[in-house]
Amino acid sequence: MIKRLLLIGSASVHTWRYLAGIAPHVEEVYLVCNGEVPADRRPANLAGSLLVNFSLARLGTAARIRGFVDALSPDLVHVHQANSVAWHATRALKGRNIPMVLTTWGSDILLLPRKNALMRHMVASNLKAADAITSDSLYMAAVIREMAGDQVPVQVLNFGMDAMPPAPDFTQRPRQVLSCRLHKPLYRIDAILRAWAEVEANARHDDWSLVVAASGEQTAQLQALAGQLSLRRVTFTGFVSSDVLGRLYADSRVFVSVPRSDATSISLLEAMGHGCLPVLSNLPANGEWVIDGLNGMIVENVQQLAQPLMQAMDQSEDSAALQRVADINRELIANKALHQPNMQRFAAIYARLVDGSLQNRTTS
Repeated sequence: MIKRLLLIGSASVHTWRYLAGIAPHVEEVYLVCNGEVPADRRPANLAGSLLVNFSLARLGTAARIRGFVDALSPDLVHVHQANSVAWHATRALKGRNIPMVLTTWGSDILLLPRKNALMRHMVASNLKAADAITSDSLYMAAVIREMAGDQVPVQVLNFGMDAMPPAPDFTQRPRQVLSCRLHKPLYRIDAILRAWAEVEANARHDDWSLVVAASGEQTAQLQALAGQLSLRRVTFTGFVSSDVLGRLYADSRVFVSVPRSDATSISLLEAMGHGCLPVLSNLPANGEWVIDGLNGMIVENVQQLAQPLMQAMDQSEDSAALQRVADINRELIANKALHQPNMQRFAAIYARLVDGSLQNRTTS
């Protein structure tokens, strides 16, 4: 167990989950962030924190982080996101013999470098500065290697879902479809609503309902669209707690998520763990978890989502068939995507770096 770990990351539920999950594996943890840690995610061994602004325009942020690092002398620094967060962090650590782990998010690798050459150069530089990189999908790991070369070890590892839910009982589960991605253009919730209009036009599915959880910049627009489409069996829940979201998964037979770009999403893992049949857009990371027709459905054309969505609904009405899908998916989650076992794997990366076994930066 290492003594002092410094985490550097943005104020996000993902950062808070990681902070709470990794804390038992280190003696002391410190945090550099642009927001305060929620009380329920604040570990007892969080020994200090520094509030900063991660904007690219804040050129003094690196100096503030450097001063914090020099005062602490951490055994290891773990940076979350290869965007401006890592840009400030890598400048702060320059010239200091402290191992750095960089955990990438999908937007860092799959979207940000496409904006312009400067952003691509920044992300590539951040990747090359790391002593080890983690990615939550094989596809994203391949893109990372294209940008950074093979000299930095890349390990495929996700944060995982908190715990495996109880075995599902589909005989009592409602006929419900769940969408719980953020209300942003990237996630195409509008396409789900338009597909649902076709579902409601089909008397075959009169006893089915759609729950649209989460919130975001498009919430009002999406609610207006539901009104324009005269949708009768759609419920917008707004942002919900993890406990409420767990109950929504447990009450749903089908999970639908059709973003334009994505790595491995925690919501997909949670849906699979709860036994929902996933209906997903055709993205490489989704293909690492779902084989079309075996343990879910992959939609080639999201503008024609209604038909595969109704096929998934028809399939999941057969509780025995849904149970077979759930058995496959729950085994995948148990083997690859539970939070605490994966936190132990992150801690093992720390140990290898700190004891020098990755000093040669050989490809893993």
